[in-house]
Amino acid sequence: MDTNEVSFFDRVYQTVKQIPYGRVSTYGEIARVLGSPQSSRMVGYALNASHGLDDVPAHRVVNRLGMLTGKHHFQGTNLMQQLLESEGIVVINNQVTDFKDKFYKF
Repeated sequence: MDTNEVSFFDRVYQTVKQIPYGRVSTYGEIARVLGSPQSSRMVGYALNASHGLDDVPAHRVVNRLGMLTGKHHFQGTNLMQQLLESEGIVVINNQVTDFKDKFYKF
């Protein structure tokens, strides 16, 4: 991993830490905030690499439709959903209900 990737990953982590409890944001929103709107996939790679970091709430990042597309990167079948539900977010069929109300725009 070169220095630019590490820097981008660290910037992703710092941004994700700003998502409030009980809210979600998207890969694309994070990429946009970082000034790289075409890098939503890279945001996903960064979050996948963050699972050893306890202070990065990667479970609060979903796709642009509110779907839990990253859930297979969490231990267990439903951990991402359980973490969101523990924050009061309702998830039905792998999708955040009231996504527009729960969406956090930076």
